[in-house]
Amino acid sequence: MNHLSKPLSAGLYFVATPIGSARDVTLRALDILASADLIAAEDTRTARKLMEIHGVPLNGRKVVAFHDHSGEGAVDRLVADMAAGKSVAYVSEAGTPLVADPGYELGRAAIAAGVAVTTAPGASAVLAALTVSGLPTDRFAFVGFLPAARQQRETEIAALRDVPFTLVFYESPKRVGEMLASLRDILGGGRQAVVCRELTKRFEETTRGTLDDVARLYADRNVKGELVVLVGRAGATDVADLDVTAALKEAMKTMRVKDAATVVAGALGLPRRQVYQIALGLGEQS
Repeated sequence: MNHLSKPLSAGLYFVATPIGSARDVTLRALDILASADLIAAEDTRTARKLMEIHGVPLNGRKVVAFHDHSGEGAVDRLVADMAAGKSVAYVSEAGTPLVADPGYELGRAAIAAGVAVTTAPGASAVLAALTVSGLPTDRFAFVGFLPAARQQRETEIAALRDVPFTLVFYESPKRVGEMLASLRDILGGGRQAVVCRELTKRFEETTRGTLDDVARLYADRNVKGELVVLVGRAGATDVADLDVTAALKEAMKTMRVKDAATVVAGALGLPRRQVYQIALGLGEQS
């Protein structure tokens, strides 16, 4: 297949690549990969394979590694190439660069140097998951990966308790069971949720239900593949004083007063200051 090979203007081109099916690449992405003076990639093997599949020759051009651990030196070298008149295409391993993927520091440095920055949009696991979820898509918040440690994870979830948007997370197969349990415990088991696994790939799977449902299904499951977890938007709830006290007592068995108040306030949709005062009173009684 022939692709546009006329020279590109100097600058940085962020290029979205498929998240699964190689055929999801855009024609413009292939044109840029065929024309750029230099290709930077989160994973050079994946980039080379994609170009090989679509018949994009390198013709002696370099494919250099650039990822989160590349350091300032790598950023400086790429920006210097662009400033010298070269066009640089950057691709992450899959999906859109910068969306839970490398590229932010490179983009910022290019902008600061006065280099032109543009994008060839395309595949994104966030948008693909929203499309098939059945949850509201008019307003959504992409959270990315939550902390691995339970206490930090639950504190962060609590802060999202009343966000009136569909929440979108990424999670690893090894931690998804624990993560869903935390979402259920903090946000409530009745909240609607969706788990998308291996989107656009051979074993694509979408699981829908309440957080109670999906947490139970994934509790002891050996999971493989890429995962996107979505949670429906918050709704108003009425909470009795006894429920607050009981939740605090349980949380304070394993947490400091401050952390327990944060988690319980988020889970019950109450002002943190109000819950913290109740927690202080319980602490004095113990």
